Amino acid sequence: DGVTEVLAHRSDNLRDKFIEIPCSEDYDSHRRFAGCTPRKCGRGVTDAVITREEAERIRRIAERGLSLGGSDGGASILDLHSGALSLGKHFVNLYRYFGDKIRDIFTEEDFALYRDVRQRIQQRIAQVFGISSSAMYLTKPTFFSRMNSTGAKTTHDEYWHPHVDKVTYGSFDYTSLLYLSDYSEDFGGGRFVFMDADSNKTVEPRAGRVSFFTSGSENLHRVEKVQWGTRFAITISFTCDPEHGIGDPLL
Repeated sequence: DGVTEVLAHRSDNLRDKFIEIPCSEDYDSHRRFAGCTPRKCGRGVTDAVITREEAERIRRIAERGLSLGGSDGGASILDLHSGALSLGKHFVNLYRYFGDKIRDIFTEEDFALYRDVRQRIQQRIAQVFGISSSAMYLTKPTFFSRMNSTGAKTTHDEYWHPHVDKVTYGSFDYTSLLYLSDYSEDFGGGRFVFMDADSNKTVEPRAGRVSFFTSGSENLHRVEKVQWGTRFAITISFTCDPEHGIGDPLL
């Protein structure tokens, strides 16, 4: 894999770490939105936006939702916006499948916390990249992931392949991850890896840590296979194109 450099150790408590890198040409093949489409590109890590206690509360939302389903392979997904939930080798719509019983699983407070956390992450990204938070829109997919060491059963379970978000999902301009569990304590493997030409740069998850980056080829990345334990995170994605915007989930 070449040289590996750790950008953020689990034991670090990072107020703000940001590395600027030249933007790829990926944004040129999409409509540009002034004051939002990346002109400054890079990647950042912060432990100062979401508290550990908030991350634990968010993780409990994920655990309750994912306890209703779960994939046969190593990666399970819960999307509160669309209702998509891994179930065996397929997905079901949580809201249709469970109907009114959903109110026994989630509360209005859960959704308010989710919204608040999402807004703070959005504001931090806007601040770091020098854009207006109101010019960014939440986009899909935005989802919880639960990963363990179970072998993949379908291609959906193969989360470890290198990819570029802007290429995979054309709408993405800024991607963020909020980690909900701790590397080397709750799980082994499962680090986030930026794959640069000269070396790999890894981020070790810790509960409450936010990793964020521009979504183009300048940030080719992958997640290592989880070797043991369970890794929880939430991917929160933003677009500059209002047509691809989605609303916060509602109960």
